[in-house]
Amino acid sequence: MRFETLAIHAGERPDKAFGAISVPIYQTSTFAFEDVGKTRGYDYSRTANPTRKVLEDTLAQLEGGKAGFAFATGMAAETTVVHLLKAGDHVISGDDVYGGTYRLFQNVMHDLGLEFTFLRMNKRQAIEQAIKPNTRMIWIETPSNPLLNITDVEIVVDIAKKHDILTVIDNTFATPYFLRPIEYGVDLVVHSTTKYLNGHCDVVGGAVVTTTDELTQKVQFLLNAMGTCASPFDCWLVLRGIQTLPLRMKKHEENAMAVASYLQSHKAVSRVLYPCIESHPGHEIAKRQMKGFGGVVSFELKGGIKAVDNFLKRLKVFSLAESLGGVASLAEHPATMSHASMPPDYRAKIGISDSLIRLSVGLENIDDLIADLEQSLKPK
Repeated sequence: MRFETLAIHAGERPDKAFGAISVPIYQTSTFAFEDVGKTRGYDYSRTANPTRKVLEDTLAQLEGGKAGFAFATGMAAETTVVHLLKAGDHVISGDDVYGGTYRLFQNVMHDLGLEFTFLRMNKRQAIEQAIKPNTRMIWIETPSNPLLNITDVEIVVDIAKKHDILTVIDNTFATPYFLRPIEYGVDLVVHSTTKYLNGHCDVVGGAVVTTTDELTQKVQFLLNAMGTCASPFDCWLVLRGIQTLPLRMKKHEENAMAVASYLQSHKAVSRVLYPCIESHPGHEIAKRQMKGFGGVVSFELKGGIKAVDNFLKRLKVFSLAESLGGVASLAEHPATMSHASMPPDYRAKIGISDSLIRLSVGLENIDDLIADLEQSLKPK
């Protein structure tokens, strides 16, 4: 089945109990045994749950993987994956990853004995030079958050396989609709299902998709042992969102392209970051490995932090808020919001300036979005 059909029909649907078309919410902590040591497939919802199973199977099929796992948050998914490693292991990560990912790596897992190297993954030589005898994982985020840098997935996988290194990609921004990393040989795919997969800003969640039996068994064990799983109701909300994912992603991209074009021509804007733009350094790679360019646009304002403050305060349709990927348009200031956990000198080094604004372009009428930007960019 094609993507649009899988988004609606993947997993066990209709429900086998009564033929429900909408996946039922099995809001239960425990299940009755048929006999001592005999269940109907489920015993306790931390280990597995029928509603969660449909979501997990759907995610696996959309990504083209072996198995899917649903977590309470995106960070719960990331934390679980990093626990595949042991103290003394080394991880190579993109330098401009989500602030929460950086915080997890640098301030939590580093203290537990993992070693991290952060670098811009735009050159094969730089990645190869970062490999150490104890390198066990390469962490990819493409497009990156919030600079929208593009990593050539095929090159990273080629390097990793030559050195027997596990590859993990955060596919939150692109979603499997625009990018299917497993087709390029990636070992594990991670999502914040809070974002585009759910798409309605009414749940937080995470996901991991595996590609081998060994990884499947390890992730399942960690999910159960650590208790990082998603609740049945949250899984149902993400499932409901996924059914319209193809339609939403097309519109997100359409609106984002129009917003990027508008901002490029505005005299108050010094730089626009969006992979669709031909001058973007990752444009050709994105065009080759992705089906579309996504719904996030970042840009820098002239006039420094004062101009940023004025712009954000005057927005009416765009809401000043964390997160992204919902039907409603959001604006955020990475330096004080999503990436505040990064030290100022590190943010400056990797290019996250105080003048940078990230827009999650929603599904509103594009004329209303442009008008909102226009009135907010006017000189005070």
